[in-house]
Amino acid sequence: MRPVTTTARRRGEFAAAMMTCGLVLAAADPAVSAGCAFEPQGEGRVAAVIDARTLRLQDGREVRLAGIEPVAAEKSSRTAALSAIVANRDVTLSGEDDTPDRYGRQPAFVFLDGSDTPVQGLLLAQGEALVSGTVTDKDCGAALLAAEAEARRAKRGIWTDPAAIKNAESSGDILAGIGRFAVVEGKVLSVRQAGATTYLNFGRNWTRDFAVTISRRMIPAVEAAGIVLKSLENRRIRVRGWVEARGGPRIEVLRVGQIELLGGN
Repeated sequence: MRPVTTTARRRGEFAAAMMTCGLVLAAADPAVSAGCAFEPQGEGRVAAVIDARTLRLQDGREVRLAGIEPVAAEKSSRTAALSAIVANRDVTLSGEDDTPDRYGRQPAFVFLDGSDTPVQGLLLAQGEALVSGTVTDKDCGAALLAAEAEARRAKRGIWTDPAAIKNAESSGDILAGIGRFAVVEGKVLSVRQAGATTYLNFGRNWTRDFAVTISRRMIPAVEAAGIVLKSLENRRIRVRGWVEARGGPRIEVLRVGQIELLGGN
């Protein structure tokens, strides 16, 4: 492994907007000025793009882009967006934890050599990825959400489709995406606890309508983030995660970043 360059140590601002065709940075938004600054994890040259968020370096390491989920796409185009950015490029890595996952992939934020903008931010700004909500660093999570929001406002990539955000009242539509990552938005009608689980209910039929589940062990983290679950009644929220079927469609909150409070009731 080559020595870590100065670039890897100076992660500054990462822009909220990106021109789709030229990947030209727009003016940085104050909300993302802190960016995703983590410990350096090395560097290398990209030898191959394996899938929509996984690449292989020339030294054999496989790197999984942290903090995002790829958007659903045809198989032939799943790697196109990432390949266009990183193919045969020198990159530096940083992250919260470089422990490989069970498949041997190193989770990291990836930066093109000489750039302060993570590849994750480029993909989000093009509408080619969704924020996973799993990043624990508050500033980094806000930066990723800002990049996604800019693409949504500009209707880039996935956001050209009005159905990209699922309506919490359309349980059938959500249920059709079982096993997939989804972003769902709606008003919480009630907050109920059953055993060790708290339910945010978006419909009156608890067995068929969409609900968000939060385990008791997650409550301290949620409250530490300033979210009082009972206060979410009659509030609009956006939640992201993997869709499961437990009677009706469910998303389990495993990280605080999966919940966004929206303005208005």
